[in-house]
Amino acid sequence: MKLLMLGGTEFVGRAVTEAALERDWEVTVFHRGHHAPPPGVRVLTGDRTGGERGLAALADHAGDWDLVVDTWSGAPTAVRDAARLLVDRAGHYTYVSSRSVYAYPAPAGLDEDGPLVAGASPDEGGDVPYDRAKRGGELAALDAFGDRALLARAGLIIGPGENIGRLPWWLTRIARSGPVIAPGPRTAELQYVDARDLAEWLLDAAAAGVHGPYNTVSRPGHATMGELLDACVRATGSGAELRWTDPDTLLAAGVEPWTGLPIWLPEGELYDAMHRGGHARAEAAGLRCRPVAETVADTWAWLCGLGGTAPQRPDRPVVGLDPRLEEKLLTP
Repeated sequence: MKLLMLGGTEFVGRAVTEAALERDWEVTVFHRGHHAPPPGVRVLTGDRTGGERGLAALADHAGDWDLVVDTWSGAPTAVRDAARLLVDRAGHYTYVSSRSVYAYPAPAGLDEDGPLVAGASPDEGGDVPYDRAKRGGELAALDAFGDRALLARAGLIIGPGENIGRLPWWLTRIARSGPVIAPGPRTAELQYVDARDLAEWLLDAAAAGVHGPYNTVSRPGHATMGELLDACVRATGSGAELRWTDPDTLLAAGVEPWTGLPIWLPEGELYDAMHRGGHARAEAAGLRCRPVAETVADTWAWLCGLGGTAPQRPDRPVVGLDPRLEEKLLTP
C-alpha cells in the first residue's frame, strides 16, 4: 500500500506513519519540516497555511497514493485545498476529526447520527474555533472524496508521543512521589484511545474502504480514574500516595477540571460528552484498545527516553495543577 501522511512527525500522525512502516508500506510524509519524520519515509515539505503555493511540493510530486491520512486541526481551508488537489491522485481519504463536532451538550451514548455543530464550512480560514474547524475539515473531505472519505471522530487520545501534556503531567507529578491529589471517585469511568490503537484501526479501516463517521474511542469504562493513576504509580515506581479527594472539594478550591487535573471531569454534561460517548460502530469495525497499564507504562518509558520532559504543542495550553493550590489541598 502507498500512504500519504499529511503531517506524520508528531503524536497521532507519527503513530500512523510508524504503523504503516511496520507493515512495509510505502510512506510519503508531507510536513512543514519543523520535526524530523521517522526514517524510511519519502519527505515532501510545504506549509498548508500557504494555500496553493504551500502545496507546491505535493502538486509537483509525480505519482499517486492508495490512502491519505490527515490530522489537521486548524482552519478547514487547509483540508479543502489538500483534498481537492488529491481527489484524482488518491483512492481514499481519512480525516482524523473529533467528537467535538457534536452539538453541545452531547448526551451519554450519543452515536454518529447525533446533531452536529452549526455554522461550519470547508471554506473557513483564519482563527476558527476547534469544533467548527474539525467539522469544516470533515465537510472538506466529504466534498472532495464523498464515499471514499473516512471521518475518525476521536475523543481523548493518550499514549507515547503525546504533545498535549495530559498523561505526561500525571506521570511526571506522580514520579516526584509524596502525597498526590487524586480526583475522586476512583471508580469514575474513562473513555479514550491510545494513539497507536487509533493508528492501527485507521490503516485497517482505510485499506478496507471504510467510509463515513466513526467515534474512534474505547468503551466507557475501559479504564477508571483509579486504574489510570494506580498504573502511573506502578510504572514510575515512585511510591506516591494518592489522596483521593471529593469533586465538590476540588471545585470549591478552584481546581479546573480537564486542565488543572488532566483527564478528570466531574459528573455532568461535559463528563457525559467526553467519557460516555457511543463507541459501538468503531468497535464493530475492528477497533481494539490495549490495557491502560500498557499505555501508561509505554508512555513513561517514552518520557524517560526524552529525559522526562514531554514535547508541548504551541497551540495548546499547558495543563496541570498549580503546586501552590495542590499544597493547600494537601494541608490538613
